[in-house]
Amino acid sequence: MAIAYQDKVVSAKQAISCISRGKRVFIGSYCGEPQHLVNALIDHTDHFSDVEVVRFLNLEGSLMGLVAEETKGRNYHVRSIYQGSGMIKGLTASRRFLTPMNLYTVPALFQKRHIPIHYALIQTAPPDAFGWLNLGISVDITLAAAQAADVVIVQVNPNMPVIPGYGMLHVDEVDYIVEHQEDLLTVYPTPEMKDADRVAKLLSNLVEDGSTLHISPGFTPELMAAALGEKKDLGIHSLMILDVMQDLAARGVITNRKKGFNEGKMVASAAIGSDDLYAYLNGNPAIEFRPCDYVSNPVMIARHNKMTAINRVTSVDLKGQVAADGTAQNHFADVAGLVDFSRGAAMAPGGKSIVVVQSVSDDGKTSNIVVEQAAGTVAIPAADVTYVVTEYGAVNLFGKNVQERAMAMISVAHPDFREQLFEQARRDGLISQDRKLYEAQFGVYPAWLEEVLNIGGQKVTLRPVKTVDDRSIQEHFYEMDERDIAKRFFGRKHHFYWDEMKDMFIVDYTKNCSIVAYQGEEGYGRVIGIGGYFLEGSGAGEVAYSVAKDWQGKGIAVRLQQKVVDAAQANGLIGLDAIVLKENFSMLALFKKLPYQIRTKYEDGTLTLKCRFDEPA
Repeated sequence: MAIAYQDKVVSAKQAISCISRGKRVFIGSYCGEPQHLVNALIDHTDHFSDVEVVRFLNLEGSLMGLVAEETKGRNYHVRSIYQGSGMIKGLTASRRFLTPMNLYTVPALFQKRHIPIHYALIQTAPPDAFGWLNLGISVDITLAAAQAADVVIVQVNPNMPVIPGYGMLHVDEVDYIVEHQEDLLTVYPTPEMKDADRVAKLLSNLVEDGSTLHISPGFTPELMAAALGEKKDLGIHSLMILDVMQDLAARGVITNRKKGFNEGKMVASAAIGSDDLYAYLNGNPAIEFRPCDYVSNPVMIARHNKMTAINRVTSVDLKGQVAADGTAQNHFADVAGLVDFSRGAAMAPGGKSIVVVQSVSDDGKTSNIVVEQAAGTVAIPAADVTYVVTEYGAVNLFGKNVQERAMAMISVAHPDFREQLFEQARRDGLISQDRKLYEAQFGVYPAWLEEVLNIGGQKVTLRPVKTVDDRSIQEHFYEMDERDIAKRFFGRKHHFYWDEMKDMFIVDYTKNCSIVAYQGEEGYGRVIGIGGYFLEGSGAGEVAYSVAKDWQGKGIAVRLQQKVVDAAQANGLIGLDAIVLKENFSMLALFKKLPYQIRTKYEDGTLTLKCRFDEPA
């Protein structure tokens, strides 16, 4: 091995000089880019004509020199594999070279020579005693490109970690070796999202213990640590390993014990992060890197328990169509895994796909919730989008019609843009003309009131009501026992029309606030209880509660009442009042559980209950 290895060692200049005009060159991706070889390629620009460079669309390192203006497109053409919208400033001029592909299909593109790779420029760790070179932090499509290439040029870098898995190439498969030690590419800090604490809370309520996660770059470690830090037995099957995964593993949050497939290991195709992360990966038996035709294959993704894909995206329209472009912080390329992981997660047992979008641009002047995506910019079709999270709430679009989707998306848009979105959606026929945008719909969703409970082995979520709960609330009342309806509505009632119920779900979360107890998954579960207050002129809130018959006696009403109290106190109300039928002993008993003095008054067959927050029991 030693003789064969040494016989192949050349300088970067010698290796690059072997590249012929009019050929196709693959360059190793992500933070595994062989910067020394790329610099040599750039230095030889004048010697080349019509060389096509195949790569992921990365903005890091020296690779951007290949598309510098002075090349005039005659020396190099750059074929960038990229599934993003291509609408970022700086990309529009080269959009014609973007190659939209699902990531898991790319290796076959090389192996079947639909796009022949003539030269592969890659980076590895030094060989082991058996002559195996480890691709380290970039296996993804790099392994397939190297195996399919006519000529393989390797930059051997002692700083490259040796990562267990399938990212191996033997010295016998290599044509030229360039020994050069240099720092690996690392990411620089990601800007924090607006109201990151609210986003973290919403994500935390969506991610269940025992979930297997894919997390895209674009989130700060602080946000993800806040969202996931209290979870148990999380697993990782992700396109990339990120710094936050190292932190969560160290804290015992990530154990990989309940993945249901490849248990005990974090499985990924690549890593981007800090030098500390790369050191953590080196020789770590709990890590396994595989090519992306395995990691990003929806069939493989779907084999994991509670597979949850969390992706940062650029914008979402009112139908749920997603545009996604990378940023300098997420290396642009990760958008290539969006559809793969969204579909795989949706197919997995207990799985879910979550897209996170900041509601407005960083300067606050443009809404990232738009009426309709521009032609050609859709990265995830509407049919593949389920959960959408902004700093103003989380909605599930699965199974919703266009009007329901539009109302849901407007509810999580920035309040400054909701009226504009609503009026345009009405003009475009996405929302019926009889719908109105109530003042209450400008309220800011109080994510801090959300709580997930386990009652008798069933998941129950207590949360503020959303405008998209209208149908679920109507169904709740239609299912109620007649006697409970009579107590709640002061007599018999056989219909619960939308316009009669709207005060329960069109709330501003301050003057009027409703809390629902929701059984099952967000968006397609069941409302089993509802309580709320409506602000009176006295400064107190008039309250009412109802709980489904099969859930009575399980503490739901008590928990709803506490949430209503929390909301009322946070919004400066002085207390709560209730007016009920005098035989409504359950309401009297519920009120008496409050830690305040309770005043009662019987009059004309009704019972009035009052409490004030400044009068403890």
